[in-house]
Amino acid sequence: MTKTLTRKQQELFDFLLQNEDHFPHPPTLEELCAALGIKSRGSLHAHIKALIAAQLVEAPERKQRGIRLTEVAKQMLSPNDDPSTLPFVGYIAAGRPIEAIENITYMTIPEQLKTEKPCYVLQVKGDSMIEQGIFDGDWVIIEQRSYARNGEIVVALVNKSEATLKFIEQYPHEILLIPANSNMTALRYKPDEIEIQGVLVGQMRSYTHPH
Repeated sequence: MTKTLTRKQQELFDFLLQNEDHFPHPPTLEELCAALGIKSRGSLHAHIKALIAAQLVEAPERKQRGIRLTEVAKQMLSPNDDPSTLPFVGYIAAGRPIEAIENITYMTIPEQLKTEKPCYVLQVKGDSMIEQGIFDGDWVIIEQRSYARNGEIVVALVNKSEATLKFIEQYPHEILLIPANSNMTALRYKPDEIEIQGVLVGQMRSYTHPH
């Protein structure tokens, strides 16, 4: 799961992913400008810096020419040709926020539990969403996007380090992350402390595997 990218950054990253095998060597800034029709090397360089910060592109070394994808990014190219699978990216807290784990494997997901947009799977830890029927050890299917409507259940990244699953209410000066557990209170944040990383669209549970 990556930090939220702007539309231009996502387009650049998608281009690098889709053309990974088409370049005889990692593309230079000039080659990327030409391929993407970008006139300003400066603006492209800013997008590259954002991808480096998101750990999708390697920081260039003096000897290195060209823009290289990181190993994390290359896993997104994985031999995952089966459309019934989605990336499983680790655990998320349904109680106190914990950092999401980024060891990407793949899980087979029924078509009815996902959407046509990019989705991923997280496993729930904690009991803060139990009154919504989301229990410790459940798997949740998340549609990857950086916005949500008030009242939706979202994956929220708190202060760029910890991820949590909660209802969201958004106001101009405050964001509330609200548990579905009457023993817990809402968490209040400034808008710049929260990044939405996706919205809940499906859920799975196993009764045979220990959580």
